[in-house]
Amino acid sequence: MDAMSRPPSETDKQPKAGPPDAVPGGAGRDMPDEPALADDADDLAEGDLPDEVEFSADGDAPAPESVLRGTAVIRGHLRDAPKGPGVYRMIGETGEVLYVGKARSIRKRIASYARGQGHTNRIARMIGLTASMVFVSTRTETEALLLEANYIKQMKPRFNVLMRDDKSFPYILLSAEHPAPQLTKHRGSRSRKGDYFGPFASVWAVNRTLNALQRAFLLRSCTDSFYENRTRPCLLFQIKRCSGPCTGEISHTDYAGLVSSARDFLSGKSRDVRDNLAADMTAAAEKLEFERAARLRDRISALSAIQGAQGINPRNTEEADVFSIVEDAGHFCIEVVFFRTFQNWGNRAYFPRADKSLSTAEVLDAFLAQFYDDKPPPRLILLSHEIETRELLAEALSARAGRKVEVAVPQRGERKELVEHATQNGRETLGRKLSDHLAQERLLAALAETFGIQKKLRRVEIYDNSHIMGTNAIGAMVVAGPAGFMKQHYRTFNIKDATITPGDDYGMMREVLGRRFARMAKDDAEPADPAKPPDPDTFPSRPDLILIDGGKGQFEAVRAVMDEIGVTDVAVASIAKGPDRNAGREQFFVPGREPFRLPPRDPALYFVQRLRDEAHRFAIGTHRARRKKEFTKSPLDEIAGVGPARKRALLHAFGTAKAISRATLGDLEKVPGINAATAKLVYEFFNEKT
Repeated sequence: MDAMSRPPSETDKQPKAGPPDAVPGGAGRDMPDEPALADDADDLAEGDLPDEVEFSADGDAPAPESVLRGTAVIRGHLRDAPKGPGVYRMIGETGEVLYVGKARSIRKRIASYARGQGHTNRIARMIGLTASMVFVSTRTETEALLLEANYIKQMKPRFNVLMRDDKSFPYILLSAEHPAPQLTKHRGSRSRKGDYFGPFASVWAVNRTLNALQRAFLLRSCTDSFYENRTRPCLLFQIKRCSGPCTGEISHTDYAGLVSSARDFLSGKSRDVRDNLAADMTAAAEKLEFERAARLRDRISALSAIQGAQGINPRNTEEADVFSIVEDAGHFCIEVVFFRTFQNWGNRAYFPRADKSLSTAEVLDAFLAQFYDDKPPPRLILLSHEIETRELLAEALSARAGRKVEVAVPQRGERKELVEHATQNGRETLGRKLSDHLAQERLLAALAETFGIQKKLRRVEIYDNSHIMGTNAIGAMVVAGPAGFMKQHYRTFNIKDATITPGDDYGMMREVLGRRFARMAKDDAEPADPAKPPDPDTFPSRPDLILIDGGKGQFEAVRAVMDEIGVTDVAVASIAKGPDRNAGREQFFVPGREPFRLPPRDPALYFVQRLRDEAHRFAIGTHRARRKKEFTKSPLDEIAGVGPARKRALLHAFGTAKAISRATLGDLEKVPGINAATAKLVYEFFNEKT
């Protein structure tokens, strides 16, 4: 039941929250530095709360008047706070959710904020920005943990620890919805029937494993529609990567044996599978069936390649996720290693956004429930640090998984060695990232000096166009900053202006930059919220420098657009390819200077070349994807009411879209899965065209 202090605004509407077995949507944690409270907060009177505000010196101190104002707001909501467990949200004046937290007793937690004493500067800043609060009651603290995680995932509050990379992990799927099951890569929701094996740390690891599994077990990787339309074996059969069930090269009974062996291998019974193959190879050799023995030898070799590439394989830990966190210079790295079926299936490093005043254990605590947002937990989770909510997290994940999930901090033995190995990897990964960050900072400083820019560069945007004789024209924007290329900020622009002559690079550049600057000017026109100071850790949306891949013509076109819109505080430069398009002889155009070149070994020159090449790669890749989509476009895509299933049925019956266009209404109605209304739509579509 919701117990709200005020009706929620549009910004405050509740996201969908599940019951105790719902998937966690992210996780925060109880504020680590809140003062201890009396057992009964009901007897607190407003006079019992001090007017002074005290906080420790762990950063820039907020303005005392803002903290007093926020404390008064929190006191006003204290009496409306539920006594039992639940989730609370602290909201700013503009409706921004500042923080999401859970508590065993919401009222006691809110009272700790209302006292106004003993807060760190981080919490004091949060209190100072608070304009209202919203409370949601839950039956248990476990429900509160899951609901809190759900809110953090959706709202991304600025004062919570955030897992910035939340992409789902790839799995290997052995389907169970076809007489000849498919072995394929899978990412996303588990809507298909079959056995899922994973997670794998990267797509590269999955592709490598799939490649070896196909050679070892000869299972098909093609789609069901491709399988059903085969009249002779494909190339994979010829190169001994598939057993050819589509055309009867192997019986379904024998194919089922291959499927069973693959399932056993992926389930941890790798030794039994290898022993069986070795016995078959020996028997074939004794019968002088040397070709069959050689094929079995190659399959055994493929299995050895899988296990050899998986690194450290534990002897006694069948299924576990290992989390280790390291910190250096205020930056955190969480190394995650996956173990399934006694095999190491890869690792991935995360760099969560967290306040520097938090300890490593607090950051790890806040990270874990976010991590298991869309991932099924293993039976064992190993941690490098003891966390406050360890038992609660284990209870919540167990309820969600429908089986026991153990969360442990090992002190000795093999499990401790696994954690130490993850810690070492995390320390090396963080060291490399900090080193790259410092190198990137030096390159940005050199770039600013080269182009005569006085301020520090935090965001650089690089633009390029791509087209073939004016067709499928797109503009591309690549973004770089102190952390390197910021791929989440890349953008593409479909050229929409019909008046632009095909192939007019100047016109395309004017449209792309015009749309970008118009959006930027619109954002600048919105008044800044004085109660919401800019976060220095947030990557800016406004560029400090714009680089154009082109010569003087593109440079002048961009400057004209900037003057027209009124953008005067963004530096712009253009990079023209040198004579014969030789790298190292580029010519640069900047306002107020004659065109110039950089020395051949200047680090700034190499940096600019790298930026330009990335923009070129992104533009060409996007253009090719759009062109490929145009090539594969079917007239059936334009018919409303004809989805993928009906399109597949029509193509299966007639072969091509051209044959469908010549079909009579009666022929269309005879196609399985096509009713009379759909047949009429298809018939009228093609006949109206003619």
